[in-house]
Amino acid sequence: MRRIKQILTDGQPGETLTISGWVRTRRDSKNGFSFVELNDGSCMGNLQIVVDGEVPGYADNISKVTTGASVRFTGELKESPGKGQRVELAASEFEVLGLADPQSFPLQKKGHSFEFLREIAHLRPRTNTFGAIARVRNAASAAVHNFFQDRGFLYVHTPIITTSDCEGAGQMFHVTTLDLARLASLQTEIDYAQDFFAKPASLTVSGQLEAEIFATSLGPCYTFGPTFRAENSNTTRHLAEFWMIEPEMPFFDLQANMQLAEEFIKSVINHVLTSCGDDIDFFNKRIDKTVLETLEHIRDESFAQVPYTEAIEILEKSGKTFEFPVAWGSDLQSEHERYLTEEHFKKPIVLFDYPRTIKPFYMRCNDDGKTVRAMDVLVPRIGEIIGGSQREERLDVLEARMQECDLNPEDYWWYLDLRRFGTVEHAGFGLGFERLIQLLTGMQNIRDCIPFPRTPKNAEF
Repeated sequence: MRRIKQILTDGQPGETLTISGWVRTRRDSKNGFSFVELNDGSCMGNLQIVVDGEVPGYADNISKVTTGASVRFTGELKESPGKGQRVELAASEFEVLGLADPQSFPLQKKGHSFEFLREIAHLRPRTNTFGAIARVRNAASAAVHNFFQDRGFLYVHTPIITTSDCEGAGQMFHVTTLDLARLASLQTEIDYAQDFFAKPASLTVSGQLEAEIFATSLGPCYTFGPTFRAENSNTTRHLAEFWMIEPEMPFFDLQANMQLAEEFIKSVINHVLTSCGDDIDFFNKRIDKTVLETLEHIRDESFAQVPYTEAIEILEKSGKTFEFPVAWGSDLQSEHERYLTEEHFKKPIVLFDYPRTIKPFYMRCNDDGKTVRAMDVLVPRIGEIIGGSQREERLDVLEARMQECDLNPEDYWWYLDLRRFGTVEHAGFGLGFERLIQLLTGMQNIRDCIPFPRTPKNAEF
């Protein structure tokens, strides 16, 4: 069975086809026939079906062809006399597969708020916006794998359940089989020796540490999977469950890491622009009129590389009044990042050499004793989209950094072993996939960039 996207692209008049999908609209003519707009999710466009009153079952069944109903049509493809469509299907038979009560079907031919659509996430993929997001997400996923596979990277599946906190922030979801309600009623301390893993375990916040195992054994590798952070934040930029892409490269320094990150972003954008043109046009017209221009600008511009210290000086001298004060040693906020990319440099930038006090333990320390070889890729409209670093490969320095960050080196014995046995210079970065989807689509709320958002007090579907 051919999909509507293929039919609209290269279907030839005279072909006899069978096509199935969901009804967007039906319009009845006084002359005894109906026009049905059918969509099967393969593209933004609908295929117009012309159903003559002489088609068998028309009188009894055409009233059931309502918005949301699933229908199968068979007929001949013909040139369409209507504007904006090359072909249409003249139905010779049809079958209503699934009814949709027009009085209770939530999606009618009118605008719906994104807040309302989150409440019916099981139906929102049938809307133009969320169908387009799903197709862009699919194309971006393929582009991620193509980029790394073409460069000889190994795809590694890192664990979802872990006993180590990669970021050291403690914002992790605990995994247990213990009867917590019973323990609470007894007011007793938790004995993790009785738990499933015999020690505290959590959902992973990152696959980076495990990816380093493979990078220092088998060469460049990457992870692409779900990660979790129990950050009680109800903003448009945060999710409790999201997907991360994390490449790790042995024998890479910070400069090589920054170059790969730039190539990666440009490659994914180019693939999506090439394969999802109609969807991107929709976002550019309906969601954010700057999204296409922004994407082409990022794809075509060389990224500026700017030390963190220089960026702080630029912000301090900008004359702008920021909500969050700017000072050396503090992390940059979204407003700072957007000023740098949209107003000062007017292009994507890569900031590097951040203060060690605001970065995790695994980042390589610079000789100045104050900074680490960290880098963040900042792009217009989004701000930070990639964070990465050269990793600390020196055993003694890494152990000291763990102590400095109040981490117990014994909990990371296997990670330290990578520095004991054949340690190498290596680097990597992480990209939150939903943040990338925001960039590609112009969507303002990250909850609309994942099929089923997980946020504080919300785990529906």
